[in-house]
Formats: sequence, structure tokens, C-alpha cells
Amino acid sequence: MLNVENCQQVAANPMSIPNTSIVPLWTEWRDRFPVTRELIYLNHAAVSPLCPPAAEEMKRLADEVLHHGSHFYATWETTYANLRQDAATLINARKDEIAITKNTSEGLATIANGIAWRSGDKIVGFKEEFPANYFPWKRLEARGVRVEWLSVTDPLDRIDEACRGARLLAISFVQYLSGYRADLEAIGEICARHGALYVVDAIQGLGAFPVDVRKARIHALASDGHKWLLGPEGCGILYIQKEIQDHVEPLEIGWTNFASQTYGNRNTTLRADASRYECGTLNTIGCYGLRAAIRFLLDIGVDRIAAQVQAHAARLADGAGAKGYEILGPREPSSTSGIVSFRTPRMTAQAVVGHLRKLGIETAPREGWVRTSPHFYLGSADIERTIEALP
Repeated sequence: MLNVENCQQVAANPMSIPNTSIVPLWTEWRDRFPVTRELIYLNHAAVSPLCPPAAEEMKRLADEVLHHGSHFYATWETTYANLRQDAATLINARKDEIAITKNTSEGLATIANGIAWRSGDKIVGFKEEFPANYFPWKRLEARGVRVEWLSVTDPLDRIDEACRGARLLAISFVQYLSGYRADLEAIGEICARHGALYVVDAIQGLGAFPVDVRKARIHALASDGHKWLLGPEGCGILYIQKEIQDHVEPLEIGWTNFASQTYGNRNTTLRADASRYECGTLNTIGCYGLRAAIRFLLDIGVDRIAAQVQAHAARLADGAGAKGYEILGPREPSSTSGIVSFRTPRMTAQAVVGHLRKLGIETAPREGWVRTSPHFYLGSADIERTIEALP
């Protein structure tokens, strides 16, 4: 079983469990997050506190614009480019495969609505998905597309069977309620073998667990910055593999989708890279924050973060289970994440969440479950206090 004290690093495969005892990652970082002075924040699967570098960069830009307007606009463009590059580094993509978006939903909708679907096409989807990765595919049924809905816990041979003849498979890296973490590489191998496009909603795992789009053979991936990336709301990334960009039309058209950026442009040639999916003015202050957040996580090391997140989640699951709470989903290290959901017949989820909130512990009620989602910087005492506080 993972534990807080000895699981602070993972090997290249984040599912492996280290067996050496080292100093926990959180000891270096907990006191650097101001939120820890006010709360035990276990709600990173909803909206996370900003990491300090993100907050500092956003404050700096706001002050700059207050005093200088757009005088330093050229540095804004440099930040956009740096964000694309750092996001590419995070997922082992190329800079020209990254578009800056408003959110995960925009990214997924771009894929769903940008493909020239034919009546009779087949998609493989998963019934437990968050609505952002359900409705874009469900709505295609009105255009004659057939969606085969599986469960995320179905065995790989069932996914393999469903992918026969499928044009696309869409799945979340981590499920928003159960915290189930998909085997991206295994599913990618299945999609590659059957010639299906592979689309991943990464928001509940990106930043907390490593993602390698090359190893997993992912064609498209979308994520916002405000959960495990510790960045702001309203600024996200969309990865689209270079080889399929000409087969995915932009969802929205504005003046910045096109190769020529002159104000009088009438040439409809799209940009040659993924920035063709960026329609108009970007969320500049969000870009500053998200770039700083991604850089922050890269500097620490996402593999190290993964082990600490998984250790905290394992302890929460064990502690809640010992107090009689039902834990949602299997707890195998190969498929667990930072999300732990539990419930009790003694109280409603809303009542448990309200009780914890009065004690300064932030969680969330979701579909009748209490959902907890600790990040790496929380301390072991925070986890133990939460367990002790459960009614």
C-alpha cells in the first residue's frame, strides 16, 4: 500500500511503487502555499488555488497593464509562444501541435465538430464521463454517427472489440468522480491497431500524473489549467497531432485563425500549425498564469508529484474506509489518481461536506459522494486531520 512517507518518487512508469524511504515532497512546499494557512484544501478536482508563481505572474501583468496598457505587447506574444512550448514539453508534443483555448470543453468540441463525419461512422465513448466529454459525441448521433458506450472499468479486450470499425475513441485520463485513471498507453495501442483517432480529456490528471502523447499515441488532448495544473480558470490547452490538423476544421473562425495577421487580410489560408484553432484575442493574463504554473510543475517533476498525490489519496481512502465509509471504485495503484470519493448512510454528502467546511477542510459533494482531491503540497498532518474530522 502506498504511504505518505515512502512514496515520493516513481520511475518512468508512474504506476510503479518505490521501496526506498526519502523525505516527503510536501515538506519543501507546504508552507509556500498561502492557502495552507487558511484551509486544508482537498478540492483540486474542482478549482485549485493558484500556485505562487502563477499568482505572481498574473499580478505582475495586471500591474503592467494598469501603468502601461499594451506598450509591452511584444512580450505578451512571447508568453503565448512560451506557453505553447512548455505545454508541449509537459506532454511530449511539439510546439506546433499546441493551441491555447478557453477550457477543456472548447478543445473537445473543436475535435467533435471539426471532423467531417459520415452517416454510419462509429465512436467509442464511456458512460461515466463528465458532460464535457459526453455531450459533444452524443450530439453527433443526430448526424447519423453511432456511439458505443462502454464503462471505464471494462477490460481491455472489451475496448479492443468495440474499436473494430470505430473512427474515434474518447476517454478521460482520470474520471471526475471515481478517480479511475485510464491506461493511456494500452488504449492507445488498441486505437492504433484499429486505425481509430484517440482523444483524451486530460483535465483531471494533467499536472498530477505524467502524460506522454507520443508513447500513448494520442491524436488529440484537451485540458484547462485550473485543476491539477494549479493555474487560472479560463485558459487551457489543446493538443492536436500535426498529421491530423488538416482533417480537423477550426470550430470558430476569427481573424487570428489565418496565416496572414494583417488587419486588411482577406486570404483564408489557415495558419500552418495548431494556432489555427485560436479564434481572436487570447486570455493574456490567463496565459501568464498558466505558463508559470506549468513551468512550476515541470521544475518540480510531475513524476515526483504523482507519487505524493497518490500517497495522500491512498491514505484518505484507507482512513475513510476504516471509519465505515464506502469508497467509490477499485483502489489498485495502477489505476488510482488524486481523487477519492466516499459516502456513508449516516449523512448526506452535502452534510459531510458542510461539516468539514466548518472545520476549514474543503471538499465537494458530487452525485451523492464526498469527493476529496489532495495535491502534492499538502502535509501528512492535513490528511490525518481530515480523517479524524470525518463524522
